[in-house]
Amino acid sequence: MALPRFYCPEPMTAGQIIELPASVAHHALRVLRLEQGDELILFDGNTGEFQATIGRIGKHGAAAVIAKYLDIERESPLAITLAQAVCASEKMDWILQKAVELGVSRIQPLIAKLSTVKLSGERVERRMKHWQQVVISACEQCGRNRVPQVLPLISLPHWLGSQIDEWKNSSDGGAPPNPCFMLSPSAQKGLHDFREPSATAAITLLVGPEGGFAPEEEAAALVAGFIPLRLGGRILRTESAALAAIAAMQALWGDY
Repeated sequence: MALPRFYCPEPMTAGQIIELPASVAHHALRVLRLEQGDELILFDGNTGEFQATIGRIGKHGAAAVIAKYLDIERESPLAITLAQAVCASEKMDWILQKAVELGVSRIQPLIAKLSTVKLSGERVERRMKHWQQVVISACEQCGRNRVPQVLPLISLPHWLGSQIDEWKNSSDGGAPPNPCFMLSPSAQKGLHDFREPSATAAITLLVGPEGGFAPEEEAAALVAGFIPLRLGGRILRTESAALAAIAAMQALWGDY
């Protein structure tokens, strides 16, 4: 049986005794019912993982004894940035959770014209924290030791503009340095029409909200260098489209 895994974002070394974060201690002791001496895995989000045991349990928390460092890498060689237009809460959580399990490297939430969810002020901050926690929980479950970053929420036009500005300052002279795909039911090409990226390539995948992209948004993405991509002859829901595309890319060019 696999050991329970917990995200612990602080420096750890073999032989060290660390105080577990309150949320980790609660989950370990109250939910999983771990006891003193039970083994667990801790990871800091940037390196491998650490085998540890519950060393002390108190009224207000618990401490773990770090036994050894395990240099384990479970990342795909294909770095995928998922640029996902925000959709309904349950759908967005599902997309983030499964995208992490499928191996995405970064997630860029976007506000599109036809997004049904409108966020502003404190709601943005709360939702960003929630999304990052969804990502962390997915890493704990699937065995990833590197936590994908959830980038700040931004409108689609501003994001496309920032991408163009970034590429203009690159050595590629304004063209995207790596493949950029936009899922579109009107696209003519599928993944089988594109050759394998280089070994160091990163891919950006742009996915619309429930209602899809407005025509002017698709036009702006084309100007920014995004390639329209179709997933077969069927129209997929937004919560299916991103995951199907990521899985296909991993099968063609990643670690599947």
